[in-house]
Amino acid sequence: MSGNLESFGAYQKALELFDQVVDDTSQFLADRKLERLVSQQLASADSVCSNIEEGYGRESTVEYRRFLIIARGSLRETQGRYQRLRHWMPLEIVERRVALAEEINRILSATIKRLNTK
Repeated sequence: MSGNLESFGAYQKALELFDQVVDDTSQFLADRKLERLVSQQLASADSVCSNIEEGYGRESTVEYRRFLIIARGSLRETQGRYQRLRHWMPLEIVERRVALAEEINRILSATIKRLNTK
């Protein structure tokens, strides 16, 4: 793909979200009842970044678009899990993370739509 991956807004914000997931969940690592939720939250946030990266490295616009759609699915998973983690996290943090996820989703959706025309 043309351009620089690091300048793609969705990617920058996905990295930011991943860092926030790490910070938000690190306090729960020792809590056995939250072990699965934390592990899945880390994995889904990582998947957002990873799928953007993988798609960017592909040879075709069609494949790039497909990986952005997968990234968007992982983003939705991360966002939904934040809603469930509201039982253990301050609501303000949950709301900020969900808002960031919505912002990333808007960028991904616009990019996917734009790639449809190519």
